[in-house]
Amino acid sequence: MTVPQTRREARAAEAAALAAQPDDDELEASVQQAAPGALSTDTDSIAVARGSSVLFGRGLLYVVVWSMQLVVSSLISPVLAHLMPPAEFGVLASAIALYQALVVVAVCGIDQASVLQRAEDGDDRRARGLMFVGMVTAATVTVFALVSIPLWGDAAGFVDQHPLLLVAVLWTGPAAIVQLSLALLVAQDRIRVFAVTSLLSSVGGSIIGLGLLAAVHADATTYAWGGVVAQGAAMVIGIIATKPRFRGLFDHRTTIRAFKLGVPIALGSLSYFVLNAGDRLVVQRLLGADEVARYQIAYVVGSAVILLLTFTNQAWAPHFAALRDAVARRRLAMHARDELYMLLAPVLVAVTLVSPVALPILAPASYRVESLTVVVFVVALTAFPVVASGATGRLLLVERRGVTVGVIGAVAGVVNIAANLVLVPLTGIVGAGIATVIAYAILAALQQASLPDRREWRGPRRRVLLAIAIAIVVAAASLLPPQDLAWNIVRIVGVAACLPWFFRRLKLARGGSA
Repeated sequence: MTVPQTRREARAAEAAALAAQPDDDELEASVQQAAPGALSTDTDSIAVARGSSVLFGRGLLYVVVWSMQLVVSSLISPVLAHLMPPAEFGVLASAIALYQALVVVAVCGIDQASVLQRAEDGDDRRARGLMFVGMVTAATVTVFALVSIPLWGDAAGFVDQHPLLLVAVLWTGPAAIVQLSLALLVAQDRIRVFAVTSLLSSVGGSIIGLGLLAAVHADATTYAWGGVVAQGAAMVIGIIATKPRFRGLFDHRTTIRAFKLGVPIALGSLSYFVLNAGDRLVVQRLLGADEVARYQIAYVVGSAVILLLTFTNQAWAPHFAALRDAVARRRLAMHARDELYMLLAPVLVAVTLVSPVALPILAPASYRVESLTVVVFVVALTAFPVVASGATGRLLLVERRGVTVGVIGAVAGVVNIAANLVLVPLTGIVGAGIATVIAYAILAALQQASLPDRREWRGPRRRVLLAIAIAIVVAAASLLPPQDLAWNIVRIVGVAACLPWFFRRLKLARGGSA
């Protein structure tokens, strides 16, 4: 080693030594080049663990609030079935199904567009502008539906029921605005005002309607007025809480972009309505209002899981929209799907076991409830393709593939109606449940095939498939024993045994374990 003799040589030697050392950026780059897969995997795993903790933790709080309407519906349905003749109860079920379809059209997918807009912007300004656009759209659809009742009322099967249709349409506008405000409140993570608005719109409507039913007149029209009153009050709270921006009407670029996403989503959501409620319209047309009433009772029990999954998709939408890393988002979607499958296993068994006990309570003997347990089981099976379609649907919406979602939804809706027309005359209301399972399975398959990175999409793991298979076999076997007191006690014990199974799976899901 040569020792520098002068200051100039010493400075030159120091500069050469510094030049030979890599800087921090070069070191980081070299590390990433050495093991890019390991770093990427670790980062994605952390994102999945954190995301799973949020989805199955705070995210489920919103699901619990939303599910209160399910609880109230389950409690109110037997009361309505006892207070109303079967035909009147069946007409009410069909009117509610029609109202739900009108709400889908009135919202026009702007609720999803506003959530995605907020995630992309990082603030609420343009999302609140879309809220005002949605209010105007909802009002326009409601007015148009009102003035056109004479044109379509009889064709929809509501002959001599135009007063009920009038109330159902008046129900639409406030309900659509409430849905817009709830979507924004979830995105803002404002659980308290969300809970007040949601509970008033759903639980309040049932309670007010039941009060009117007892105090005024026991018919479908009187009960429906309760929903109008409650939704109107909830609408006022939602508007005050979200503060829609009037200037959003003049933000044409954002509005056009929202409708490009929202209109196809509305078509897809309308198909969801067809999947969830259109079967009742077909049953009414082919079998009459009495069979609609029987199917409605079975559907309330069997579709409880489907409704909870719908609430879950709505509660999780803002989190997936805010997760901008496509790879981490895909991995979280697959992980959440598998965890939901594992949670569904005890739920399916419990719902099927409890149906022979619950149905005689929910409906009078004239409904022939013994034969409805099979319908409950078939409808509950729909939950599995619903989970699959929810996982892929969230990814398509975040990527603004609204047209794809809408077209696939329309195809599934057509399949559902066609299957109902074929199966209902052959197998009765059981065929309506089978048609729903088929349509949702096709929906899930087409959505998965439409993913841009579908080659990276992975199906459920073997242990997940095994758990699903065991649950289906056990649930189906529970339909075989007679529906007497001794076997019903056994069924209740089985339902109780499902609770620790469910909560154990929920604890594992919150921990983000693979």
